[in-house]
Amino acid sequence: MKQRYRYIILLIILILMLGIWHHLRQFQPAVPLTPERPLHHTILLVPLDGRPPCRQFVIDAGRIAGTRIEVPPSTIQDYYSQPGDTQGMRQWLSQNIANSQAVILSIDQLLYGGLLAAREKEVSPTEIDNLLQYLRELHAAHPGIPLYAFSILPRQTPQDTIDGYQERKDLLAYSRLKGRQAEGLPIDEQELSRLEQAIPADSMTRYLAHFAENKQLNEALIRLVHEGILAQLVLGQDDGEPFSIPNIEKNELKEYLARQNLPAGKVFLTHGADEIALSLLASIKNRQAGFCPRIFVHYNSPATPDRVMPYMAISTAETVHEKIALLGGQESNTPDAADFTLLVSTCNSDEDDMDSRAQTTAYLQAAQKKGQPVALVDLSKHFTAQETVLPLLLASDYPINALDAYAGWNTTSNSIGTALSQASLYEVSRQQAGSLAETIGLTAANLTFLQNRLLEDYFYLKEDIDLVNQTLQKAGYTNTADLDLEHNYRWANRTLQRAMSEHLATYKNTRAFRQPVTFQSPYGPFTLMLQDMTADLSYPWPRTFEIWLQTTPYFALPASSEKNQ
Repeated sequence: MKQRYRYIILLIILILMLGIWHHLRQFQPAVPLTPERPLHHTILLVPLDGRPPCRQFVIDAGRIAGTRIEVPPSTIQDYYSQPGDTQGMRQWLSQNIANSQAVILSIDQLLYGGLLAAREKEVSPTEIDNLLQYLRELHAAHPGIPLYAFSILPRQTPQDTIDGYQERKDLLAYSRLKGRQAEGLPIDEQELSRLEQAIPADSMTRYLAHFAENKQLNEALIRLVHEGILAQLVLGQDDGEPFSIPNIEKNELKEYLARQNLPAGKVFLTHGADEIALSLLASIKNRQAGFCPRIFVHYNSPATPDRVMPYMAISTAETVHEKIALLGGQESNTPDAADFTLLVSTCNSDEDDMDSRAQTTAYLQAAQKKGQPVALVDLSKHFTAQETVLPLLLASDYPINALDAYAGWNTTSNSIGTALSQASLYEVSRQQAGSLAETIGLTAANLTFLQNRLLEDYFYLKEDIDLVNQTLQKAGYTNTADLDLEHNYRWANRTLQRAMSEHLATYKNTRAFRQPVTFQSPYGPFTLMLQDMTADLSYPWPRTFEIWLQTTPYFALPASSEKNQ
């Protein structure tokens, strides 16, 4: 009897081994496919600042689009609270523009030295005039190279130089009341009068002058569009609320813009900041290809379109409409008629819509079976993993690499803009690819971008950032937004790398990570299987708010796909 059981066990093992061998025989050994397509064009980027979302994201997305993104050397780039070299940045731009096909430039970088510097630094009318003259001369020297500029409206948070706790609190309350008053809503007039008396006159003057200076700058930039100096201008709004002084400035700019009689789309107002350069890249590529992406929008629950998420001045649906328009896209009535679906999840445990995560998972599984591409925006009202969809996708073995895009970083505008740009770049690039080999290369580049977003937006920002911060705080380092470069910054990097390495080891052994995915192309279908991945990561600035991350994926390619290349 024992010999019979031994024979049965050996037979089962043999059958399993034959099955594994048959499966593996379909694939070549894991190789690091070059995650890029041939780079046919060059675009110069003067980034908003040196953080990865403003700089590295655009470089990585350029590889999907077959575009080399040239950026200034780090020696003249801003670094955290240290402004960039504005004169050096202009010299770099003038010296390198001739070899490019277009320029994406941040006005805040060229004038102030970056976003953080723009929040604090004051400039004179002469300095603004000097920048405007520089842009006129740059265009005159290279009239055939379009300049796409973007400028950011100040956030309502007072400048750091206004450092009294109570006066900062009073200024925010004052801003909210003035915002409601400007919208014609009833306010507490006595409270407004009290705040006006309580806020030191110098602080009030500096706070309001910041918006007046920015309004003057943006009106001048709009006139540059009217003159034909700028091909397009995007005005973004930094962290906002529904009622505030920044909204007053935005509405005044809208009125000013209406009087200029410019063609539609020449000047675009949007909410957000960090994602604008990436959105401009996608818009440029769409315009060059004559591609108007058709996008079907699906929300996780009926409450989502009207939900105003943290740091936003408008609803989720309004944000979606803005970002689609900025790409030059249009909304589709059905997923079958769309180039891809934008699926937006904004779970809020306080409103008891957590069950929608399971419905979203089922929707994604059904779309994948139908071959409908999906870009997933996975947001959380409280920035917690428990409110996101990704854990359910991993648990259900959903093939993660079937997604066109994934984003769940910080604000709604950042995430929606990033996901839409990535998916749009991927879809237009697939249509333009010149061969199956090029299609496989750009797909590998898109998967690399996708995995970078998954690791940062979920594994780091929803889980490991709290671990790093708590570890630092237990050791007595209370300010995780301003680390000591010589001591706890290095320790924080080691903690980050250790924690993320553990997550990566678990994640890359899930079926969701390793499932083969078949992609369609004009040259026929092909299948990729992500077998392994390494990640290089660190803190780009001495704070824990964001990470620099670059993955190297190792793909297995079926022999049938390789023969068709």
